[in-house]
Amino acid sequence: MSTERRAPLDRRRVADTALRLLNEAGLEGLTLRAIAKELDVKAPALYWHFKDKQALLDEMATEMYRRMAAVTRLDPAGTWQDALRTVSGGLRTALLGYRDGARVYSGSRFTGTDHAPQQETYLGIMTAAGFTLTQAAQAGMTTNAFTIGLVIEEQGVEPLPGHRREGYDLDERARMLADFPLSAAAGRDLFTDYDHQFDEGLELVITGIGSRYKIT
Repeated sequence: MSTERRAPLDRRRVADTALRLLNEAGLEGLTLRAIAKELDVKAPALYWHFKDKQALLDEMATEMYRRMAAVTRLDPAGTWQDALRTVSGGLRTALLGYRDGARVYSGSRFTGTDHAPQQETYLGIMTAAGFTLTQAAQAGMTTNAFTIGLVIEEQGVEPLPGHRREGYDLDERARMLADFPLSAAAGRDLFTDYDHQFDEGLELVITGIGSRYKIT
């Protein structure tokens, strides 16, 4: 009989396992049964920690944020524009680290206060630059929504790096839209080079925030 002891089952260990399986099965294929099998426990054991799949997704999103925050540092003396670039860039990198990462993250609720230190620093930078607290929160929410939305679209086309989903062949799309030359040509901007799309889109958002609130 083996004397090897398994690590105790807790929320973080379940979320870590779920994130690993996410890359294999995607969000649709991620089930509590599959996670339990990977952990070598019965599925009901997971309900001691998570009442349903959404509760698990909340913990997964929180763990994704923890990992992002560990490698994303805001400079309290930096500009408000750089603060938004840093947070948004770090979030995109984190979401792209998992298949369907943006879908898991979108709409999820943080299960603790891990996000508070970075958020406090961000709000401090923004209010010091002249934004009201409400404006700072709105600016953060807007850039967050842009980042998550773009990554959802990006992962819809490329579920994994280097793997394009069927139906996104640009030459075939151009042939289908031959009677609409502008739309046909736009496909190469819409469905390629997501790094550029993100950088350019984020600058549009940041410029709009500065213009809206008259802060340079």
